[in-house]
Amino acid sequence: MGSEGYDPLFVTTRPKGIALYRVFATSIFLAICAVWTYRATQMPRKEEGGWTIRWGWAAMFGAEMWFTLYWILTQALRWNPVYRSTFKDRLSNRYKNHMPRVDVFVCTADPNLEPPIMVVNTVLSVMAYDYPPEKLSIYLSDDGGSQLTFYSLVEASKFSKYWLPYCRKYEIEPRCPAAYFKSLPEPRDAAQAASLASIKKLYEKMEARIELSTKLGQSYEEIQSKHKGFSKWDSYSSRHDHDTILEILIDGRSPEEKDVEGWPLPTLVYLAREKRPQYIHHYKAGAMNALIRVSSKISNGEIILNVDCDVYSNNSQSIRDALCCFMDEKYGQEIAFVQLPQMFSNITKNDLYGSSFRVAMQVEFHGLDGFGGPTYLGTGCFHRRDALCGRNFSKDCLVKWKSQNQMTIEVSTQELEEKAKCLASRTYEVNSQWGKEVGLKYGFIVEDAITGMTIQCRGWKSVLLNPIRPSFLGLAPTTLPQFLMQQKRWGEGLLQLVLSKYCPLWYGHKRISFGHQLCYCHYGLWAANCLATLCYSTIPSLYLLKSIALFPEISSPWFLPFTYIIISKYTYSSVEYLRSQGTIRGWWNEQRVWLYKRNSSYLFAFLTIVLKLLGLSNLTFVVTAKSADKDVSERYENEIMEFGHSSPMITLLAALALMNLLCFATVLSKAAMDGGIMVIVENMGLQIFLCVVLVLINFPLYEAMFFRKDKGKMPRDVTVKSVVYALVGCIGFSLLLKG
Repeated sequence: MGSEGYDPLFVTTRPKGIALYRVFATSIFLAICAVWTYRATQMPRKEEGGWTIRWGWAAMFGAEMWFTLYWILTQALRWNPVYRSTFKDRLSNRYKNHMPRVDVFVCTADPNLEPPIMVVNTVLSVMAYDYPPEKLSIYLSDDGGSQLTFYSLVEASKFSKYWLPYCRKYEIEPRCPAAYFKSLPEPRDAAQAASLASIKKLYEKMEARIELSTKLGQSYEEIQSKHKGFSKWDSYSSRHDHDTILEILIDGRSPEEKDVEGWPLPTLVYLAREKRPQYIHHYKAGAMNALIRVSSKISNGEIILNVDCDVYSNNSQSIRDALCCFMDEKYGQEIAFVQLPQMFSNITKNDLYGSSFRVAMQVEFHGLDGFGGPTYLGTGCFHRRDALCGRNFSKDCLVKWKSQNQMTIEVSTQELEEKAKCLASRTYEVNSQWGKEVGLKYGFIVEDAITGMTIQCRGWKSVLLNPIRPSFLGLAPTTLPQFLMQQKRWGEGLLQLVLSKYCPLWYGHKRISFGHQLCYCHYGLWAANCLATLCYSTIPSLYLLKSIALFPEISSPWFLPFTYIIISKYTYSSVEYLRSQGTIRGWWNEQRVWLYKRNSSYLFAFLTIVLKLLGLSNLTFVVTAKSADKDVSERYENEIMEFGHSSPMITLLAALALMNLLCFATVLSKAAMDGGIMVIVENMGLQIFLCVVLVLINFPLYEAMFFRKDKGKMPRDVTVKSVVYALVGCIGFSLLLKG
């Protein structure tokens, strides 16, 4: 029993050692102040080298000032972390059969980029939650309006009648069929072995039918004739021009909808909202808002969970974990959404592309939680329906969970479909508050982040739950171009948010805490890091060409603060990464992609936003491909970087890598000819060290350009362009310094 006379359904704890960390961070800040003092007081005079040296010095000072500002934002995420743990047994004992209804939204957009069999596995995993099926409804939003996706969902609805009893009987994890069979489950007895063989055979038959239909580009005629839902494609024109297609495949209200063991089935609904080419559809935000409205007519669950189509449920207890937060008598009423970490099933041992966001999920989001709650990530998030629909928080937001009733049959399934269809029409939102004050926000690439922040600005809190067993597992990009394009999209969207009227510093003023505002700015300014990073990864190396020092000599007292910052920052960074269940090589990979995305993705994102502000460019939403061919997958699993794609971002990275290699080679040749290696190291030790690190970190690029023979190597045209750009850059800068 708690100190105030009740047993909490979740508790909040703070980690030990925070005071020690704050002392450590303060010491780094003092060293940064010393670096600033050095830059301000030791700038070369005009007569010591001319304007070119002073401009280089000033550029380095500007970059260091920016890094300091961003470092302060980073500290906000580590200043006040909290951790949550739940008590699901108390929830079950206290509420028994009075659990709220839960609506699960699964979103897909393109059957070519998001294979239907993958979508089906995600749907089956959430249908199999350990939760009363009569209070669970699953909605698939198909923004591609694909008959193949609908056919696949029909197949899934039939297979679920066998899959759900198997999951319930043997209490298996995970409950995504593909992931479960891939994990080589070990039956506990002969009975389960027989059941496993049977259910696996059924799944493989379903999978074969879906993949054959996908390959042929059409569904089976036999199935089309047996299911009335296919007739709704008679008026179908294209994926961007069609009427609303709404089909309740399993009506959970009906006592006739049972699995093979006689248990009720959860409701299963397919929705392809109306689309017309002359209207803006607002991408995923528009699809989510259509789902919110349609589900309010069919099941109207008090809690909404949304997941992307490539993010399957890995923990059948996730709903109960989230409900412990919502239904806690003391703190639950102020919680608008519960965010679960975004994790991935296909991350390599050493996280080749740094896609796991290991430190962000294990450290930084807990820091956000300490200031009022994490941001909404767009997937793996449980929402209170009323908060998502625009309600402001007040003490009157009390929900009497035990008084919530389950769905009742008032109209037939066909009548219900007709009533709900109009809610997904293109005209429903005209002259309404949808996308403004109600539902997900429109006009932003990162509709999730802006929506989460505005909910918090209405007085609500959010909670991060990070259970030992991951709740959701998605698919990370398997090629470098995919990864960089994804980062570019996120960088554009987050910078767009900071430069809009919704900037956390003024929109969040007096609505959320100052620490919370700083945390949001940390992510919003991702793309703005490009200029300082580009400066630090080019100017010191280029100045080596003329043996011009931009850092203090090794014997100088000013050398100490630089050294302390470098050693302290990267030692702490590696320890933090290792404590987040990473590896040393994984940490090194993360440093590499940190450099790559700042020098390419974020640079292009920054330029795109600047052009948009000038009215010269528009932002578009790009779906990341979720499939890869066999060769690409094998190279990814073997942790070999994939460059087999011509793009400006890859060309830029290759040119910068070659430029640093040329600068390093020039230093070595000078030292060999002059025999003054110790003098060079004494005068430019930090500069040479930085150049060496850049060369080492770019080794995969050199390998892909000159040594690899596989299809994932650097395209020849990219290599040629990069060599030319690097030579022109080095020669041009040398002439500039000479002048």
